[in-house]
Amino acid sequence: MAGYKRIPNHIGVIPDGNRRWAQERGMDKKDGYHYGISPGFQLYELCSDLGVKELTLYGFTVDNTRRPAAQKEAFQQACVDAVMELVGRNAELLVIGNTDSPCFPKELIPYTKRVKFGDGKIKVNFLVNYGWDWDLNHEGGPASGDISRIDLIIRWGGRRRLSGFLPVQSVYADIYVLDELWPDFLPEHFYRAMDWYQAQDPTLGG
Repeated sequence: MAGYKRIPNHIGVIPDGNRRWAQERGMDKKDGYHYGISPGFQLYELCSDLGVKELTLYGFTVDNTRRPAAQKEAFQQACVDAVMELVGRNAELLVIGNTDSPCFPKELIPYTKRVKFGDGKIKVNFLVNYGWDWDLNHEGGPASGDISRIDLIIRWGGRRRLSGFLPVQSVYADIYVLDELWPDFLPEHFYRAMDWYQAQDPTLGG
């Protein structure tokens, strides 16, 4: 960790594979979301210790809300639990998503404006009931305007797509995909992504 010459200012995380992880263990699909909370905090600590300035985690999308009711309730609750657990830690917290929809958890309304806890040395953004088209067509400019450009996106679960993840901020992001499912998170996954990132060409099109 100490040997990294390039530290991303902003890391985006697509924590995929919760449902597949649950099915592989004989659980209902909805049960996987609960096991995806702890990995997020492990990653938060790793990023904070490394000096990453901003971390954005994909919670759930507007499209995800078309899933069966039990799954929808489970990932909504997981997002609430994750945000509430972060409250009080050293971070500047922001939740971005369509608050006009009944699918947006009302408990998270207070955090739709950035709130600083402790020394606020790292910004942490949660995308909750987020839609890329909602974001881009928001009155007055993108709803995610307070979120900076992303340097590195890490996706768990093997899918090689952005799934609508912050299209404006992702325009020049390097993307690293892990086949491991998100609830199987290990710090080694993060370090693999960081090792790979060291060799990428940061020209930003120049």
